[in-house]
Amino acid sequence: MKHPNGLPKLFTLAVILIPFLMTACNSSSTNEETHQYEITVNNITANQPFSPVVIFAHEPNYKIWQSGKAASVGLEHLAEGGSNRQLIEEVEKNEHYIDHATGTAAIKSGRSETITLSVKDANWVRLSFATMLVNTNDAFTGLENIKIGDLNKGESKTLTTVAWDAGTEKNTEVAGSIPGPADGGQGFNASRAGDVNFISVHQGVVTSDDGLLDSILDQSHRFDNPVAQVTVKRID
Repeated sequence: MKHPNGLPKLFTLAVILIPFLMTACNSSSTNEETHQYEITVNNITANQPFSPVVIFAHEPNYKIWQSGKAASVGLEHLAEGGSNRQLIEEVEKNEHYIDHATGTAAIKSGRSETITLSVKDANWVRLSFATMLVNTNDAFTGLENIKIGDLNKGESKTLTTVAWDAGTEKNTEVAGSIPGPADGGQGFNASRAGDVNFISVHQGVVTSDDGLLDSILDQSHRFDNPVAQVTVKRID
């Protein structure tokens, strides 16, 4: 069927709709706002410094670790030696990864560090973080899948974290087996022989003051849960 001006009706309709569709697409893309968040990690242990923190932004259906499951090699590096580089490289390869940010140094007991991360379309994005308790064989702490889309500008949420046992290295606490200042010993060891090879809540350390004569740790290195306080604040 011809339009009165001689053009086919469908062609005329397409010409009218194209500018409208382009406007709709542009409007959709500009709705993906970027918000900035401050994540403050406070070490509330007596004498368990935290390794440099790594914070990940990722899709909701991704878990960097799970209780009862074996730790990845990247998490093993962090939990045994305090290095977050291998975990970052590992998570970056996952299709659900979005972004990450890291702390600048270890966090001493009683101290905190604030890390800033910008997140696009934060309504559905989740945050996870991890850090090692360095005066242990393979203890770490962190949180999985923190929802941040419910925070308005200026609002914050505060959570506490427990210590996890990576299950990748036996908790012998003998000299040469702990990388922190209590010992200055070995960090990552690829062998998982002698331990359970799954992640569980850490039962705490047994020190020389508790009668474990081979332990390089003393009573100051004991810890109870929680071990960290974490505040996530939206700043814009």
